[in-house]
Amino acid sequence: MKKLFIIALILTFAARAMAQQELAFPFQGGKQIMMQYFKDNVTIPAELVKQKANGVAVFKFTADQQGNIQKIIVYYADDVSLTPPIIEALKKSAHKWVIPDKEKVHDFILPFTIKFNPPAMETVALDKSTYTYYSKRQPVMAFNQIPIDMATLLPAVVINYDLNP
Repeated sequence: MKKLFIIALILTFAARAMAQQELAFPFQGGKQIMMQYFKDNVTIPAELVKQKANGVAVFKFTADQQGNIQKIIVYYADDVSLTPPIIEALKKSAHKWVIPDKEKVHDFILPFTIKFNPPAMETVALDKSTYTYYSKRQPVMAFNQIPIDMATLLPAVVINYDLNP
């Protein structure tokens, strides 16, 4: 009797235990298409190139059943100047997001890294301008708790840009 009870208990827990749900990649076309989309659509303004801007920005956004972006939140950014080109690209990505079935909206967390391709020969001027940008940056940070809810963390997008000679 005791063995039957233990077996029944194990079967009950096994039936209720669910592994992490396997989802299709939430960007139409898959991960590589998403990476290429952002590489093609995040345009680094000339002012940021001149400043040798680089850093990380983390966004949370909500997509609906039609793939529209409903809201965009900046969770973190090394500098506030990094966020506008990424926000513009996110806004243009409407109708490209696929959310899980039976949900009306879904949250995604998407990290970005923006950096310049270093020239073949580094110079003191390059080091100085990079340090100047770093020392004058204005980070965006959360000082309170951030409810994550049921968000999907997507792989980081790396945007490289070339410095003008």
